[in-house]
Amino acid sequence: MDNSWKIRDIVIPNRVVVAPMAGVSNSAFRVVCKEFGAGLVVCEMISDHGIIYRNKKTLRMMEVDPREHPVSIQIFGGTEETLLQAAQYVDQNTDADIIDINMGCPVPKVTKTDAGSKWLLDSNKIYQMVHAVVQNVSKPVTVKMRIGWDQKHNFSVENALAAQEAGASMIAMHGRTRKQMYQGHADWETLHDVAQVLDVPFVANGDITTPELAQKALDEIGCTAVMVGRAALGNPWILKDMVHYLETGEKLKPQTVREKIETAEHQLDGLVELKGEKIAVPEFRQQAAYYLKGIPRSARTRAKINEVWTRQEVYDLLDNFVDDYEKRQAERSARRVIVNE
Repeated sequence: MDNSWKIRDIVIPNRVVVAPMAGVSNSAFRVVCKEFGAGLVVCEMISDHGIIYRNKKTLRMMEVDPREHPVSIQIFGGTEETLLQAAQYVDQNTDADIIDINMGCPVPKVTKTDAGSKWLLDSNKIYQMVHAVVQNVSKPVTVKMRIGWDQKHNFSVENALAAQEAGASMIAMHGRTRKQMYQGHADWETLHDVAQVLDVPFVANGDITTPELAQKALDEIGCTAVMVGRAALGNPWILKDMVHYLETGEKLKPQTVREKIETAEHQLDGLVELKGEKIAVPEFRQQAAYYLKGIPRSARTRAKINEVWTRQEVYDLLDNFVDDYEKRQAERSARRVIVNE
């Protein structure tokens, strides 16, 4: 079954897209997501001013690993002039396949600069900004937005149509308002309404956390693809599971704890390669917590990882944890056998 689709001339091999997440969606994370089957990965959002002033950290964030393609770089900004300059830099100086414009970020430090989800209050501004970028870059331009600023200001259909009319090659929409942040439920009915009016590919985001929900979103919303965010944190296996389910209707077995730990260590390797041990190890602590979440007796290991500073120390803690876990499981199985006899 061919689940591929296109963003203009860029072929996306399946229906599972990984959302850009601030502080998470670096190249190391994106490569892991691609290895687990993601059709498209998106860089964490990057400030137009950081690009314009050639901030070293910002420029490093836009480095693309050859294993990532197709990959999109997401930018945000509050004025047409600065956003356009940033988009042109991405267009001419990076290996990204796609330029994505953020108009969904809900955090105050972004919205108070008239960026992110502040755009959702003015469909004319959406048209002007997107049109200016599309006319002046060669890469396809896509847009990520929310359904509205709040329930009173839900201009989702008008905003999506404005972006499409301005030349956006794909629109992704999170089914929450800016006011909701990440609370409450995603509004799939509104996403369905948007899907009905668009001619370009439409990607639905929000509360898509299982293979079954991915299929349900495709069916009920009528979207082209689904976007997975927090569900992939510490669990990139969910991407492989979703892709497989959408193609075959069958679910994969869950990862074992050992496989999960091996994936965590692989992500840490990529992060060290990308940023060096001094930055990577402290940054990885939050990711380690996601990988260990829900595994019995993992709290102590999580706490210890927060106190170490080298990759080898993290390895040792994770390896010891999984060895102890498997030993406990084996003892439990042995006791069950004795009881059954």
